[in-house]
Amino acid sequence: QHSLFSVFSKFGLLYSVRAHRNAAVAGPGYYAIIKFYSAGDASRAQRACNGQRLFQKSPLKVCVCTKQKGFRQQVLALNSNKCQELANHYFGFNGWSSRIITLQNISGFDGGNEELGETLQKRSVKYLCAVEVTLPNHGVRTRGVALGEADIENSEDPLEFVTATRRVQKLAVGKALSSAFQKILLVVLENGKVAVEYDPTQEELTDSLTEEELKGLVQVSELSLEQFDLEEEVLSDLSFDDELPSREMPSN
Repeated sequence: QHSLFSVFSKFGLLYSVRAHRNAAVAGPGYYAIIKFYSAGDASRAQRACNGQRLFQKSPLKVCVCTKQKGFRQQVLALNSNKCQELANHYFGFNGWSSRIITLQNISGFDGGNEELGETLQKRSVKYLCAVEVTLPNHGVRTRGVALGEADIENSEDPLEFVTATRRVQKLAVGKALSSAFQKILLVVLENGKVAVEYDPTQEELTDSLTEEELKGLVQVSELSLEQFDLEEEVLSDLSFDDELPSREMPSN
């Protein structure tokens, strides 16, 4: 995998490299699946590497994959780590920035189903996050909103509660960052120059809100929690607004 990465990364940013042993019926050897962010980079790599002895004695057969089972007409959003990797590659580390506008604890906001006198075994923790991404050199600014949620098995254990809360906060921040990046279109030209466009088809209700309204998001708008994908990912390195006051949901 290291040798494959070294060779193919010269043609463009790689999404992933996976090497696998051949099936028994195919004989000894390996095959690999290499994913580029750019189809143009993948095509150039295929033309340059097919039939070449890249790092071993026998030549490699390199072809472009044209069929992916199970992903028909599916638009798969990049997680926050991949979004940052892509932004760093095309804009540079100083070419973009992100900040958290608000991170709200909405635990119990929709939990009015508990009957009087009944004690629930599990406790749910939910955080709603709004993030802003800025590309100063291109004059583009986008926002993303997302929900993080987890159940706590033992609500009496303070360590478990703190751990779950931190994990949910990370999840909400990462999802919000990914949501903000989905509204950015990168146009990469053959000469390496990059143009940026804002995708209006991805606009949400929250895009028209002021920052103060976003900080009181739950109070000023009805937001469907079902629209958010809760797949877990690692926290991105984001800056938090130091002046942001803590906000707690009022009890009903």
